Amino acid sequence: MQRRHLIRALGAAPLGLALGPLRAQTVSRLLVGATPGGGTDIVARSLGHEMGPRMNRQFVIDNRPGAAGNIAAAAVAKAAPDGSTLLLSYTSHAINPTLYDKLPFDPVADFTPLAGIASLPGILVAHPSVPANNIRELIALAKARPGKLNIAIAGLGSANHLAGEVLKLDAGLKITSVPYKGTGPALQDVIAGQIELAIAGVASVQPQIRAGKVKALGVTSAQRLPEFPDVPAIAEAIPGFDFSAWYGLFGPAGMNPELAEQFSRAARESLNTPAMKERFKTEGLIAMGTGREEFGRFVKSEIQRWGRIVTATGARPE
Repeated sequence: MQRRHLIRALGAAPLGLALGPLRAQTVSRLLVGATPGGGTDIVARSLGHEMGPRMNRQFVIDNRPGAAGNIAAAAVAKAAPDGSTLLLSYTSHAINPTLYDKLPFDPVADFTPLAGIASLPGILVAHPSVPANNIRELIALAKARPGKLNIAIAGLGSANHLAGEVLKLDAGLKITSVPYKGTGPALQDVIAGQIELAIAGVASVQPQIRAGKVKALGVTSAQRLPEFPDVPAIAEAIPGFDFSAWYGLFGPAGMNPELAEQFSRAARESLNTPAMKERFKTEGLIAMGTGREEFGRFVKSEIQRWGRIVTATGARPE
């Protein structure tokens, strides 16, 4: 009797309402080359949450940390091009081809670029005791004290590491780079006064700046950031300096163009939702929203650009 009533209720309900919750969702794994809780992981989970309803898919985050994102990228490169496996990658996708002597995949030929998601500027910060309050004063200080200042490096070969190396090269500075295993430990030592400088993402260092535990000297983006209008861009002292990290969505090579466009459109639409806008504001991210062809051209140009920087700085993986 109860079953008969249930059937009548479903039959009387609008078709979409009755069958929607019962329709099986397709599952897509979104691989992330970083540990849970980090910036890349946060972007992936937020993006998957917003894309899911738009594609009637369940996006499951699959963390594959290690080798600067190469483990996750290699897995996606070998996956079937049916949309069941995607990659939320970051700047390392363009840095690693030159940083590593050999990769188990081709960063262009083995992937289908789907959408540019966001860029993430870095901020050069210093311990409050450092007698410099902006990038020009830091350059003057470093030249007056060659080899006396140290900068924390949260991951050799990262975008922030290379930004620091380019700063030293372009300004002719002798500052010692000290590697750390992560942004957290690096910032802790700057706050404690054990090391003078560091470059970190906005979200990672914003609370410490607000609390006065460190001071911001310059941002790595070409322009000043709305969140820190009084902090100069490093480009104001070194013309052309622009080194923001970025996040992008990839699929395996050989994806059907129509399917690839569905993922691309859903990703770009997701960036305009109130939830994503608020998340990006909190994390200090700037939405990109570039489509498949534009993002593909961007990736190729980034591989060339970062390749020149890796070669010039002599950076090597840990």
